[in-house]
Amino acid sequence: MNLPKGPDSLCFDKDVFMKDDFDVDQFVAECRKQVQLEEMREDLELYYKLLKTAMVELINKDYADFVNLSTNLVGMDKALNQLSVPLGQLREEVMSLRSCVSEVIQAIDNELSKQDDIQKKKDCVLRLIQVVRSVEKIEKILHSQNSKESNSLELSSPLLAGQILERIATEFNQLQFHAVQSKGMPLLDKVRPRIAGITSMLQQSLEGLLIEGLQTSNVDMVRHCLRTYATIDKTRDAEALVGQVLVKPYMDQVIIEEAVKSSPNGLQLMYSRLLEFVPLHCRLLREVTGGTISSDKADTVPGYDFLVNSVWPEMIKGIEERLAYIFNPGNPDIFFERYSATMEFVRRFERQCSSQASVKRLRVHPSYTSFHNKWNLPVYFQLRYKEIAGRLENSISDGLEAAPAGSTYHLQVSEVLWSCLLKCWADKVYLPPLTHRFWKLTLQLFSRYARFLDEVLTKSPPVEGPKEQARPLPSSASSTSSRTSMDDGGSESGSPAVLSTKQLVYIAADVQKLQEQIPQLSEMVRQRLEAIGFKNFSVVEDALADSKSCLSSSIPSLNTRMTQHLTERCCRFLKSASEVPRLYRRTNKDMPVRASAYMDNALRPLHQLLTDSTGLVTPVTAQAWLRVVLSVCTQKYYETISEVLSSVRKMEESLKRLKQARKGAAATTTTGANGGPTDDTKIRLQLALDVEYLGEQIQKMGFQPEDISMFSTLMDLVKEARELAEQNQ
Repeated sequence: MNLPKGPDSLCFDKDVFMKDDFDVDQFVAECRKQVQLEEMREDLELYYKLLKTAMVELINKDYADFVNLSTNLVGMDKALNQLSVPLGQLREEVMSLRSCVSEVIQAIDNELSKQDDIQKKKDCVLRLIQVVRSVEKIEKILHSQNSKESNSLELSSPLLAGQILERIATEFNQLQFHAVQSKGMPLLDKVRPRIAGITSMLQQSLEGLLIEGLQTSNVDMVRHCLRTYATIDKTRDAEALVGQVLVKPYMDQVIIEEAVKSSPNGLQLMYSRLLEFVPLHCRLLREVTGGTISSDKADTVPGYDFLVNSVWPEMIKGIEERLAYIFNPGNPDIFFERYSATMEFVRRFERQCSSQASVKRLRVHPSYTSFHNKWNLPVYFQLRYKEIAGRLENSISDGLEAAPAGSTYHLQVSEVLWSCLLKCWADKVYLPPLTHRFWKLTLQLFSRYARFLDEVLTKSPPVEGPKEQARPLPSSASSTSSRTSMDDGGSESGSPAVLSTKQLVYIAADVQKLQEQIPQLSEMVRQRLEAIGFKNFSVVEDALADSKSCLSSSIPSLNTRMTQHLTERCCRFLKSASEVPRLYRRTNKDMPVRASAYMDNALRPLHQLLTDSTGLVTPVTAQAWLRVVLSVCTQKYYETISEVLSSVRKMEESLKRLKQARKGAAATTTTGANGGPTDDTKIRLQLALDVEYLGEQIQKMGFQPEDISMFSTLMDLVKEARELAEQNQ
């Protein structure tokens, strides 16, 4: 039934009235959230009128049907009363018939249950009869053989004995099946001792024949025995017997602690002898079970894997019990040799397996897992970590020591870093299961070195004086050592380590060299990863690129430190320009003809930089340092000379005023003793010579004067001073 659609302005949905779980209270509560009660009442009254109108229209539409319905119902009650009696009688008859049918069905079900119970008992009896027949049949075969004076079925013909065992095994297999199905039957308990005797006899005979077949290399006998074991579902018993009888005695003779310790390569010799066991003593078993290429597949006995279930467990048991000391990781070098030799032994043993399926069974064998867990690789890595990282930390604690002569690097810490990186992947250190740990250590070494450079370049104290002595470098170690520092002029033994121009150049050269050698390290890591099947080399390359960027992050600090260091040393002497007036006032010195001595002292650190950096850093890098230093020094030198010239001008003007005041009195302070150039003229000329000499030295360093900011302005300043001096001569 569809309700009439109301206006869209209604505060409720008309379909809500048709829901089976319609609730008035909930309806009112939901509407009150939207409108007031008065508005909700108006909407309900409006929709009520729509319903009434729709109902009237529906009645008018089907009015004829309504009228006919009332007409057709006339006399219907009498007709219904007439039908009630026969319907009641029919119901009683149906109920009676239903009761009879139910009784018959119940009787049939009871009979079927009895027959089913009888059938089950019959099956039990048949199984018991089969058990007894199988026991009697096996005992008859045994009695027949005993009457021929056979001992444990060992007949004069081994083949006949094997065939008899197969017959017994087949019958015994059926006996076991029926015995399991008849479990709990009293008769089975009476027959059980006879079954136990047959089982014991069969196992003893099989063990005896299998041992004899192996000792005499009788292929047919071994084949019949293994097939019989498989028939009675005792393949694991056969494998265990081979392990005890054939494998264990050999292992007892080969796995001897004294023999292994008696020779430096005693462990390798022992493993070689262990690997000889399979071709020497397992050829027959592998041929019978299809473990060799020459095996006749049509005549092989499947279901056996003697290498995995017999040979391997006995080998590992002997090694773990008699050579437990080889698992000791105390000496990492010895542990590496033992582990490597052992893993090579495991790989060679796996190659002796008959198939990939056999190798997979070997790798999931409990003894295989326990044997690998015996090797405490995390402890070995911790020892290597302490050895490698500790060496770098000790070198860092020594500060910026010079590397040995002939080294690729110039700082000892850089040389140690590179050797530590190579050692992580060296043949005598790296182990494939620890790849992820050595990779992490590699990145940590880069990070530690970069942090050390950051500490040196940002936290080291400023340099003072030509000898550049400073406090010791910060380090991650708790102890520091006193060594000779590498400065421009040298320092006495025992003085604190300082940062010098040469050390800063060495840092820049070593960082550049490390970045150049990162591809070599990347290739070494790639080879190691390829050996273990790792393919996502982009991750490795990205990580090494990050390490390279980490090293590059120290370059800005290095440049800043270098330029600040050189600027301080140069400006310390350039400030001497302010002493030029004192050298000429009232001293009666001759006219200057060369630059001041302080200028050579100021430029000496820059020339020393060119000497120290030759062949270590690129010329572009050295030129960049010089350009920054010269620009800053020129700026400060300009300020100093401006102050001096300004002071000279003020002094000159003051003396002129004084002279005018004295009306012609001799001004001895501004003229020479014989009426020559004034002191101010000498001062201006000396400053001009100093600046011109600076320009010459700038050109010798590979720059043009216009390349240095403020130098042109400085030249203009002293040019004006020279012209003024020439006018006053």
